Amino acid sequence: MTETQIMKTPRARRLLRHAPLAVVLMVAALGAVMLGDALSFDTLRDNRAALLAFRDANFAGLVLIFVGTYVGIVAFSLPGAAVASVTGGFLFGLALGTVFNVLSATIGAAAIFLVARWGPGRALSARMDASEGRLQRLREGLREHEISMLFLLRLVPAVPFFVANLLPALVGVRFWNFLWTTALGIVPGAIVFTWIGVGLGEVFARGESPDLSLVREPYILGPILGLCALAALPILVKLLRGGKEV
Repeated sequence: MTETQIMKTPRARRLLRHAPLAVVLMVAALGAVMLGDALSFDTLRDNRAALLAFRDANFAGLVLIFVGTYVGIVAFSLPGAAVASVTGGFLFGLALGTVFNVLSATIGAAAIFLVARWGPGRALSARMDASEGRLQRLREGLREHEISMLFLLRLVPAVPFFVANLLPALVGVRFWNFLWTTALGIVPGAIVFTWIGVGLGEVFARGESPDLSLVREPYILGPILGLCALAALPILVKLLRGGKEV
């Protein structure tokens, strides 16, 4: 049997579809072990002078490096996303930093979504479409409230970012809906982390580390939870009116 014939077998096609996600998971596992201390605020503090000098000498180059690095962190679920977001504010200020953070995180999220959709997501979604009973009702509920559910995944602070990237791909969410709700849904959190980064120079000058507990302050967490409630409102209204089970 030739190599072309082998690749046409169902088993070979299945393995080929699952290979990219397997690589992502492998890199994520290795990154959790090997990069735990590399992408930290200590690393940023030790290299801040060099980063600022490079920014002043080659702004466009640093933007490309920053966006590419951040995309890689998100796409491979590597540790350091919070550090990257704060770094965006430190290097580029609140406005540009937020734009670059949102752009990078959205591209990375889209990459892992497509990898998961191409692999196990397509098969799982097809099974859900062909199913009956409770699983079918769940699938119909997800489709009916797709936008609200996607916004909730992005806004609820307790949902890990990689879960919000993988889960929609596995249950057959439309890619376009995933993309634009990701871009909008991560804006509140991106602004907070970028804002922390804007004052990072003064924090480092005092020999301190940034205080990420700021995101749990009532004046920060309150509006985000309000957005969560707004996203959940269509689902709640449907349930109160005795609509379909979600």
